[in-house]
Amino acid sequence: MSNLDVRPAATVTGGREDVSAAPVHELLTARTVPLGEATVVRRLLPNLGRRMVGAWCFVDHYGPDDIADEPGMRVPPHPHMGLQTVSWLHDGEVLHRDSLGSEQTVRPRELGLMTSGRAIAHSEQSPRDHARFLHGAQLWVALPDAHRHRDPAFEHHAALPEVTGGNGLRATVILGELDGARSPGTVYSPLVGADLTLAAGTSARLPLQRDFEYAVLTMSGAAEADGVRLPPDSMLYLGCGRDTLPLTADVDSSLLLLGGEPFEERIVMWWNFIGRSSDEIVQAREDWSTGPRFGTVQGFDGPRLPAPTLPPTPLKPRGRTR
Repeated sequence: MSNLDVRPAATVTGGREDVSAAPVHELLTARTVPLGEATVVRRLLPNLGRRMVGAWCFVDHYGPDDIADEPGMRVPPHPHMGLQTVSWLHDGEVLHRDSLGSEQTVRPRELGLMTSGRAIAHSEQSPRDHARFLHGAQLWVALPDAHRHRDPAFEHHAALPEVTGGNGLRATVILGELDGARSPGTVYSPLVGADLTLAAGTSARLPLQRDFEYAVLTMSGAAEADGVRLPPDSMLYLGCGRDTLPLTADVDSSLLLLGGEPFEERIVMWWNFIGRSSDEIVQAREDWSTGPRFGTVQGFDGPRLPAPTLPPTPLKPRGRTR
């Protein structure tokens, strides 16, 4: 789960000053980014209009892609620090390998959760014998300062709790808690991630927490959230102050709900690293290029991913929204 931009922008974000305390409607559109050797993703976070939702700081949506005669996803070994990665699939499989020695195939509606802590490396690829279609999302969660230097870890959860809202709505709780159902995935800040399935004709209300900020993004179909139609490749930022979220769908649809307490700390994101200063980012890049800090990923057939060149100018804070 990587940011493979060859010229990644450095972003300083976090803090509460740009969080809407009241309900809002901000419809964000994705930009297209290549991922690895054969996959193209639509990036929804960070976005020119919104950089974080709670601790969620990175969202890529890909597929559905027909990879019957293609290798599918192939992301070489690359490093992470200061974050958690979340692998979420609707179709296909992704083989995860990391420098802890983990090797796990993640399948649809299973949670692959990697906590980078101070340093980890991993690779992701479609297995040699894979399904015809590949469709999913890749997400990051920023770790708060108290936990960002912890030991790295990987979790795989094949069974996740569900919430049935009636009237055609079913929610799978990926991370955090929703309507009393809690995911077994480890979290380090108050947040929620849920996969929402809406049957054609759905008209339902999903309970929310007023002190969380929320966003919903379209995985398939074209549902409405609080009366706003969500076209493909879009994310609707909803702000805070909501007790419920009205959801309707004329056709079978699927959404991802992301939310959490506004992330108070200011963070620096560059490439696949999250730190608190530009010096930390510079050191992480140097350690990936020359040292053993991130470990070695075994089993991937090919070289690891080289780090891009750092920007020539100092980092400039740009806030959560611009």
